[in-house]
Amino acid sequence: MPAKLNFDQAASQWDFNPVRLKLAADVAAAIAANAALDQGLRMLDFGCGTGLLTLNLKPLVGEVVGLDTSRGMLDELEAKLAAQNIGGVSTICAELNAARLEPGFDLIVSSMALHHVEDTAGLLVEFLRLLKPGGRIALADLDLDGGRFHDDATGVYHNGFDRDELAGLIISAGFEDVRVVTAASVHKPVGGDMAEFTVMLACAQRPV
Repeated sequence: MPAKLNFDQAASQWDFNPVRLKLAADVAAAIAANAALDQGLRMLDFGCGTGLLTLNLKPLVGEVVGLDTSRGMLDELEAKLAAQNIGGVSTICAELNAARLEPGFDLIVSSMALHHVEDTAGLLVEFLRLLKPGGRIALADLDLDGGRFHDDATGVYHNGFDRDELAGLIISAGFEDVRVVTAASVHKPVGGDMAEFTVMLACAQRPV
């Protein structure tokens, strides 16, 4: 099992990376384009970190719950919520299976969190449980990257995902209307050269 990356230690500098800011904005735009968002939706942001995706989507939805295992990351999000006087967002610091969340979400989103979860199939089953009938997922993560994306692979269980395989897991979990689209591309130096990595967005619906 990979050791866990110290996200608490990284939290205070997390938002200073312009690549992360652009990726969050691009993923939010892709979610807005591929999921029917409205201000009556109750949304869970899984692996919300410092809230980059949360805060991009909050004006388009209703109540938001941000879930993350890093207290340091959530402290950064909570500071931004207070500074900007943003209501309707709550945070939970826990693993998903320990958070004791009750079903009732209309939408579950995540960005770059799936590759940190060993049991992808089990996670998707839990997402299905948490959604209302007709609720949707919109999950963004790397296409297969050959292990080149992360400079430090601590806590990384998957070097991206094959789109067809991920779609198959989503269907096996009980979802329907599965669509996988390209959400963003990330350019970063690898071995002295600039490399491009694509980020997919997998969308699906819990049956009504």
